[in-house]
Amino acid sequence: MDKALVLAIDQGTTNTKALLVDRSGAVIASASRPMTVDYPEPGWAEQSADAIWAAVKAVIDELAAHPRAADIAALAVSNQRESIVVWDAATGKPLAPCVIWQCRRTADACEALIAAGHGDFVEAKTGLGINPLFPASKIAWILDRIPDGRARAETGAIRAGTVDSWLLWNFTGGQVHATDHSNASRTQLYDTEALAWSDDLCALFGVPKAMLAEVRSSDSRFGETAAGATALPAGVPVHGMMGDSHAALFGHGVREPGTVKATYGTGTSLMSLVPQRVRSRHGLSGTIAWSLGDRVWHALEGNISVSGQTVAFMASLIGLKDAAALADLAMTVPSSHGITFVPALVGLGAPHWRNDVRGEISGLTLGTQPAHLARAAVEAVAFQVADVFAAMEADIGAPLSGLSVDGGASRNDFLMQFQADILGRPLRRGKFPEVSALGAASVAFHGLGLAMTDGGEGQTLFTPTMPTEAREAHLAGWRKAVGHLLS
Repeated sequence: MDKALVLAIDQGTTNTKALLVDRSGAVIASASRPMTVDYPEPGWAEQSADAIWAAVKAVIDELAAHPRAADIAALAVSNQRESIVVWDAATGKPLAPCVIWQCRRTADACEALIAAGHGDFVEAKTGLGINPLFPASKIAWILDRIPDGRARAETGAIRAGTVDSWLLWNFTGGQVHATDHSNASRTQLYDTEALAWSDDLCALFGVPKAMLAEVRSSDSRFGETAAGATALPAGVPVHGMMGDSHAALFGHGVREPGTVKATYGTGTSLMSLVPQRVRSRHGLSGTIAWSLGDRVWHALEGNISVSGQTVAFMASLIGLKDAAALADLAMTVPSSHGITFVPALVGLGAPHWRNDVRGEISGLTLGTQPAHLARAAVEAVAFQVADVFAAMEADIGAPLSGLSVDGGASRNDFLMQFQADILGRPLRRGKFPEVSALGAASVAFHGLGLAMTDGGEGQTLFTPTMPTEAREAHLAGWRKAVGHLLS
């Protein structure tokens, strides 16, 4: 097993990636495919479940042609969380689009549950405030639009699962319907204290428990590849599955409380381990971080709905080709010239949780130039992270020492330096942005009984240089703009 490789999938909202990883944490080869998101109505967001599987199959097939493919000892999966697929158990065909985490189509249903007084009960069971981000209300919405949906689901004829479950079903030729603790804890149907699907939560949201996946430890042997499912031979074990943010925390080497990571993707997740199951008092979520064998780790998390996508959105708005071009433009001016952009493009996530507000640009003058808008968009990413970071410190009751970062937007040095400046704390960036895939690989090696070593070589440190007065002025301007939007 000294030459063993793990083929690690990182199935994200805008990209599907795969890495061949060895026991030293080195990336031997990689493949990727872009993903498309559809927005059929304001606030709605969905993807084709078939397209998700096709992209995953494509990157696996590409790496299966690698000269060292014979050394692949296991598959591992990190996946976009809270996105839900509903499919026919007999045919394996999706019965609806994959309703993704960004979607707000169930906002009214969630507000009705809150108004009926169910919020406290749900949060006590799950650590999560009732919100359309989470799959429970989405599954109910889909079932309402399938003929005899609930009756069929009650018999097991219809399956529902997060993206990891959907991929596992396809890997195994429809033989296994399972998920791990980290993904289950994000559905708002899983009791994170009892470690079981909750009859009460399923009844509240109108989701038949029979359609849900079996929940296993993150390092379990979930199943084996079926013949013809991909270009891999039959019998390759799927030996690790985790939600992407959880896998990133694991990939950063965090095993004890005290360190915070931020994954900058379409949205941003900040997560920190906590000594025991926790209920936030400052707009964050309690969640299961992962499970290894019989032990379960818990975490505190804040989810930002639109983060890296803020930059891509502004680039399109002002006619630039991509986010990189916008970041370059932002660096041509010393400040945003008083412009503040609050990117509530699908409402605001943590720590505000307001689905009813929409994005706003303030401070426009006749002197405003495209570069000022570009800089305001980049700064908005850092400001949102700072809000969640402050809420996390308030919940933990102690200052946080710094931030470990990953994800596509973390490659931008300008953004990372501004982030360190706004936090007033050092920021560490690893050698590879694909930390989620590396975390999943590490879990798979653990499941194989092998240790994946990573000494943390190649880290970049960003140290704050902004004077305190300037930082406080920046934050005051941001909070004023957010306060105006929320009021």
